[in-house]
Amino acid sequence: MKFKRAAGIILHPTSLPGPDGIGDLGPEAYRWINFLAESGCKLWQVLPLGPTGYGDSPYQCFSAFAGNPYLISPALLLEDGLLRRSDLTDRPEFNPIRIDYGLAINWKLKILDRAYENFKHQKNPTLNNAYRRFVEEEADWLNDFALFMAIKEANGGVSWDHWPKELRTRQPQAIDQFKQSEADRIQRHAFRQFLFFRQWLDLKAYANQKNILIIGDIPIFVAYDSADAWSNPELFYLDEEGKPTVVAGVPPDYFSPTGQLWGNPLYKWEIHRQQNFRWWIRRMQATLRLVDIVRLDHFRGFAGYWEVPFGMPTAEIGRWVKGPGKELFNAIREALGDLPIIAEDLGVITPDVVELRDSFNLPGMKVFQFAFTTDPLDPFLPHNYETNCVAYTGTHDNDTALGWYQSAPEKERDFIRRYLARSGEDISWDMIRAVWSSVAVFALAPMQDVLGLGNEARMNLPGRASGNWCWRLHPEAFNPVILKRLKEVNYLYARTDIERTAQTELPPNYPL
Repeated sequence: MKFKRAAGIILHPTSLPGPDGIGDLGPEAYRWINFLAESGCKLWQVLPLGPTGYGDSPYQCFSAFAGNPYLISPALLLEDGLLRRSDLTDRPEFNPIRIDYGLAINWKLKILDRAYENFKHQKNPTLNNAYRRFVEEEADWLNDFALFMAIKEANGGVSWDHWPKELRTRQPQAIDQFKQSEADRIQRHAFRQFLFFRQWLDLKAYANQKNILIIGDIPIFVAYDSADAWSNPELFYLDEEGKPTVVAGVPPDYFSPTGQLWGNPLYKWEIHRQQNFRWWIRRMQATLRLVDIVRLDHFRGFAGYWEVPFGMPTAEIGRWVKGPGKELFNAIREALGDLPIIAEDLGVITPDVVELRDSFNLPGMKVFQFAFTTDPLDPFLPHNYETNCVAYTGTHDNDTALGWYQSAPEKERDFIRRYLARSGEDISWDMIRAVWSSVAVFALAPMQDVLGLGNEARMNLPGRASGNWCWRLHPEAFNPVILKRLKEVNYLYARTDIERTAQTELPPNYPL
């Protein structure tokens, strides 16, 4: 799909301000959309929107189809009559600029349970009918997800490989018995999904009305502890007990001498091929209902991926395995049409990855922070960009621009100062200008860079088990100074709507 020149900001909804310990889809999200629109930005990039599990990572979700219930806005539940003001009087005191996930999750679940009890006892035909329609229309994934979450909850939250065998292996009699005895628990999880989708789709519609496109994110692999792996074991390399036989990772490289052991189950691509990639088509279709453009994380894995035997302590021992390649993307395109996809093609990229990306005309990614370890021929330097790419100052996995600059070797700091012809005193905005002024069709920066924040505002440090995904915007961050700077840079580099003034025609026989 051909994209139009534009710019935008990376900000996950959890980072929005608000009184309930974690950003949500309520009033501050609408205020955020207004800020983007007024600044001339056309893009809002988010991380995966699924229900988070261990480590609170949006890249390790309990489902590839469900939404994150912690993003549901209590303020909007008040408007729907699903909460009373008295339901919010015991709200804890939260840190306004950092998420305490334990405290926030306990509060959100308490609120959602109150909303569910109120829903069951109120007489609201409009809401009841909307809920029934949602359950019917989303049954394809919702039934398995709500059942998975209910069984998980009933077993103390442990991973599904520790459930009783009859539930772990989905034995029909045990499943039917659980459905009967725990019907209310199952419906409660379905109701949370109803609330998430209702609020998110309203917010997306508002963004689209403001000419804002949302860029979403699909991790190539799903979490092992997910409804996807539990309800579709035939699609993954799992043994008879449901344990993985091989898992995902990346091999040792310059940055990691032992590689990265991700631990996600790997796909049995031959089974997906036999089913004409039905599960993947459903996944892409479901995601494109929530967002306008999809960033495919770890795109190189579709060409070839690193397979590690289960139980290995590191990713050092493994092998490269051929991915589904063009077959998958042809099947998706045949089912869904043109692909509004950004290929996350970072890391060690081999010719087969480039060929796969280019054969579907997918824009790859350029991260400006990566440009200063070599020389002026570095592909991450803006003068080497092609138009069909998406340029970033940095991503959620990098340090902030300021944090990177402050910790970079002096050789790299000297290179970027010479390249930008700047002192480095305003490095975040110097980098934003360089990316915005490039020929890249999209230019994006994390909100932390727009605010000129340092390492304290970093979103994620890969390999760190805890303490990630916690950063939040200060309630007063949407200030006129930042708005004006964004509006100016979007105008100067033609990344917003511009009404070109009519040019005077040259008179006849004018000497050129």
